[in-house]
Amino acid sequence: MEELTKTEEHIMQVMWRLKKAFVKDIIEALPDDPKPPYNTISSVVRLLEKKGYVGYKAYGKTYEYFALISKADYRKVSFKKMLSGYFDNSAESLLSFMVKEQKLGEDEIRKIQDIINPNTSK
Repeated sequence: MEELTKTEEHIMQVMWRLKKAFVKDIIEALPDDPKPPYNTISSVVRLLEKKGYVGYKAYGKTYEYFALISKADYRKVSFKKMLSGYFDNSAESLLSFMVKEQKLGEDEIRKIQDIINPNTSK
């Protein structure tokens, strides 16, 4: 699975939320103000199609796009890259980072412990 740019990922987030959309629908769903030009978003969507992330159904010269890759599948691949690239494939390093840097509360830590040791909860 080819890596996405930040802009492509941003457009995919919209695609996952909308399920299927025309370029004008994607632009309307973007929180950006002012909205990006139609041609810009159209070009990004065509790049996503070339990368295999997006498919389309043609209605004459108009195209309705839809995601070919689920958000869950993309999340798995992205997470594996992040884990290997930033945490040396160490779940311990990741959890340590989360606890120290994200200032997890006792409740969140307890939930993580329950996930790790489900038979010892309560």
